[in-house]
Amino acid sequence: MQTSKIRNLAIIAHVDHGKTTLVDGLLKQSNTFRDNQAEMGQSLIMDKLAQERERGITITAKITTVNYEDFKFNIIDTPGHADFGGEVERTLGMADGCLLVVDAQEGPMPQTKFVLGKALAAGLKPLVVINKIDKDGSRISEVEDELADLFLELATDESQLHYPVYYAIGRDAKAWEEVPANPEEAGDLGCIFKAIVEQIPSPRVTEGATQILITNLEWDNFKGKHIVGKIGRGTLKKGQSMVLIKKDSSEIKFKVVDLFGFKGLGKEDLKEAPAGDIVAFTGADKAEIGETIADESNPEALPILEVEAPTLKMYVGPNTSPLKGNEGEFTTSRQIEDRLKRELETNVSLRVEDSGIGFIVSGRGELHLSVLIEDLRREGFELEVGRPQVVTKIEDGKTMEPLEELTIEVPQEFVGSVQTELGARRAELQSQDLNLRGVRLVYQIPTRALIGLRGLMMTATKGNAVMSSVTVGYQKMGSAIPQTRNGVLISFESGAATAYSIENAQERGTVFIKPTQKVYAGQIVGLNLRKEDMEVNICKEKKLTNVRSSSSDGAIQLTPPTILSLEESLDFLEDDELLEVTPQNLRLRKRFLLTNERKKNRK
Repeated sequence: MQTSKIRNLAIIAHVDHGKTTLVDGLLKQSNTFRDNQAEMGQSLIMDKLAQERERGITITAKITTVNYEDFKFNIIDTPGHADFGGEVERTLGMADGCLLVVDAQEGPMPQTKFVLGKALAAGLKPLVVINKIDKDGSRISEVEDELADLFLELATDESQLHYPVYYAIGRDAKAWEEVPANPEEAGDLGCIFKAIVEQIPSPRVTEGATQILITNLEWDNFKGKHIVGKIGRGTLKKGQSMVLIKKDSSEIKFKVVDLFGFKGLGKEDLKEAPAGDIVAFTGADKAEIGETIADESNPEALPILEVEAPTLKMYVGPNTSPLKGNEGEFTTSRQIEDRLKRELETNVSLRVEDSGIGFIVSGRGELHLSVLIEDLRREGFELEVGRPQVVTKIEDGKTMEPLEELTIEVPQEFVGSVQTELGARRAELQSQDLNLRGVRLVYQIPTRALIGLRGLMMTATKGNAVMSSVTVGYQKMGSAIPQTRNGVLISFESGAATAYSIENAQERGTVFIKPTQKVYAGQIVGLNLRKEDMEVNICKEKKLTNVRSSSSDGAIQLTPPTILSLEESLDFLEDDELLEVTPQNLRLRKRFLLTNERKKNRK
């Protein structure tokens, strides 16, 4: 394969605008695999991880290869959620162009601005696809105007203001160069294939000895660590002697054991790969993302890959509850540390610091951290996590906190509720526009004020709010955000919860547990109706007596308990509380289990 026949492009967009669906269409129409392989029980072929399929989002960037005529397209499917922006930042360096996908109804959203800004700053040639044009609320001409304003704001070169626009229905794998009179008519993605060949430039390469920047790592049970990157110059051959240049400038010599090119959803063995191609190879077991692979004859290091700093942190440590060790396979601090170190090798925007018995894990947002916790849980780890807290930095002697741009779309009748809630959280309204969904509100809000906000917004708007946010900078640390959650119901006895006690507890608030469920003293069993915490005996049994009465023999009627998900549990936490995470259960608890200890801590 010649360098001139290679096209490296990234698919970028806001979450749910149809990136992965469009990649599926390109894969199927290029006959990358047989028809029966394309329908293997999942509609989104590129979403391989279990959590990606369950949540309906892309979490990690993935590379696939499509062959069109005598051209080779290396396509990088990137996440659309702001929490996984590190995946976008580290993979854009491999691309020479980008396909920006925008929803025909929603138009450019916060993450659209973030990923497009990164792509244009990297000098990528943009192609624009306005997707979902068959939606009832599609507003194509308005979206084109919004995109023009966005490009005008973000472009770093005049040439980037001239971009082709295509119109697509990604779900049906159809696209047009002009707005179709009848979107129901038959079609395909032929114009997208042609645009990639004609509009996306061939890889930018330089003359000289082989040089590769490591942008991803993968594992194989048989061949070990796979290094993934784009060959910036020279060629790479199987058995070639190379040098790994570490971040501290030290050098480690090795030989390329296996060399692979990407083909469809898998890989193919290669003997040699040209400059500009994206490859995977083995042999450098100590390689890390951001380091350089160079030819032994001329080892020159490339600039180390840098990503934006984390905005949220949380405590993660071994489980210390009375029920520890009953449900998990891995329970010690050492086992958690080893697993977090493995995660650091591939999760470039994650940071881990030692904190005595546990660790402080920093990430780009609540979803970023909760995906990691869910992975640990599914692998058999038992741990406890604290409330997410904002990561601050010091500038000129002042404490600075991250600031986010929050976009909320709600029906008009809920605007008052949204503004009341956000006003209490120090949010500043930037703009307010009417659209077909209702009202789009854009705020600037401290990152710490977003913790716990999603659940409150869903309750206040009866599930009608569409929220998204992206970090826009830092501001001076403001005053404390008042607690908006009520107090909790705390069990002061260990044992099994009884229906009789739960019925009494329901009169005082919302209960989180079922009858016969094991609880321990200090565990949070419900949400109080009042602002203060209340201790309850959730294990109390009904006293037996020979005296009969009309009230004592009535059937116990229980409201089904409120079961919180992992994200909802993290949102629920306050500073003096922890979440116990095991493969089978999520339990909310107080940091200090005994009443006397909690009183001493408050003093």
